[in-house]
Amino acid sequence: MILSPDDTPRILVLGSGAIGCFYGHALSKARAHVTLVVRTDYPVIKVHGVNMLSESLGDQLFVPHDVIPSCHSYQGSYPDYLVVALKVVKGVDRVEMMRPAVGPNTVIVLIENGVEIENEIHDAYPNNQIISALAFIQVSRIAPGVVRHYAYSELTIGNYPGDVSNECKELARLLEIGGVPVVLNENITQGRWQKVLWNASFNPVSVLGGVIDTLRLLNAPGGEQLIRHIMNEVMLIAKATGNEIPADLPDHYIELTYKAPAYKNSMAIDWERKQDIEVEAIIDNTIAAAHRENIPVPYLETIKALIHMLQTQRELGLI
Repeated sequence: MILSPDDTPRILVLGSGAIGCFYGHALSKARAHVTLVVRTDYPVIKVHGVNMLSESLGDQLFVPHDVIPSCHSYQGSYPDYLVVALKVVKGVDRVEMMRPAVGPNTVIVLIENGVEIENEIHDAYPNNQIISALAFIQVSRIAPGVVRHYAYSELTIGNYPGDVSNECKELARLLEIGGVPVVLNENITQGRWQKVLWNASFNPVSVLGGVIDTLRLLNAPGGEQLIRHIMNEVMLIAKATGNEIPADLPDHYIELTYKAPAYKNSMAIDWERKQDIEVEAIIDNTIAAAHRENIPVPYLETIKALIHMLQTQRELGLI
């Protein structure tokens, strides 16, 4: 599937939270035919669209071509790109949710957190091209049909398990027209390990610290040191899996986090709203890789145990 500049690409976004709306909006600004699959905010977005609030980019109204409640409602031919921006949590069957919208030439784009999350999609749709995408952005859904962008917007994308196809380059072109900086990465698996370096440290610690923002976390006594200990363990796991992370990346991530506005990450917000959090994709998968490679990870093991204790307390209705 190669699109000419005169073609109008058909893009279906599955998972219309902050991430799906932000990048769906960017693609719509490139004049793509963007349809959102919306569950929670369906009545609001169907009628009013999405209010995109951003000091750096300006406030804008995103009115998608169509808003539907599930992939079963998608009309016309199959989408050229199926952008999946779902949270990878228990109880969410990504394979089945996307099945009605996956045609023989549909390119599946995964803008999701975590490591080793592509395998089940590849196994279910072995003949479809998969683009794995990493969002380096601070953005949140703050109310029904309202998304606030705080800082950054870059996407790193590449084909899974490797390479950068023409379809991948075309997606990058559309995103850049829509104002999103894109980095093409021929080794996207290594890129995922670089992304989880931040997610596996900041996300769970923000929850365990009392749903605190990034700056309060870093400035708390021992906060930055704890983040660095967790990052060091992730570095060791990544190296053992053949995806070595540059030695200066922890400093770079921490410096960028200090420079950005105080921000509650997605896991903290989901916990605050009593929604499922991405423990499996971000923490459990990372630790599973450590066990497979015989890497001791006491900090990550402690974080995992504490997070699961909290989840149990919540399931019992105690918090």
